Amino acid sequence: MRAIRRSNTKPELAVRRLLHAAGYRYRVDLRLDLPGARVRPDIVFTRRKVAVFIDSCFFHCCPIHGRVPAANTGYWQPKLGRNVERDRLADEALRAAGWTVVRAWSHELPDDVVERVVAVLAT
Repeated sequence: MRAIRRSNTKPELAVRRLLHAAGYRYRVDLRLDLPGARVRPDIVFTRRKVAVFIDSCFFHCCPIHGRVPAANTGYWQPKLGRNVERDRLADEALRAAGWTVVRAWSHELPDDVVERVVAVLAT
């Protein structure tokens, strides 16, 4: 578990490279202290109040690829459930504070994710 990265994952780096190449500037892994929650989005556009999360299919229970391992289900099932619940609470706290949340799965193409982020930034 120590080898699993919290930030700077390959999908996240690919999205960041494309955003930077398109001329967008952002903060990385910025801690936001909100009322009732502390949140660390992967990519943050502070002026426009847009938080981008690129979630791992395994750890955030992707409906397409997510699954509970057959071994040690007593550990993994509650852990993955807590991750999903924490994501939901983070989204609620961000929206309550006036932020726009963009969530993407790690299996999504970086170009598609960037397209969604740019569409949100344009509004």
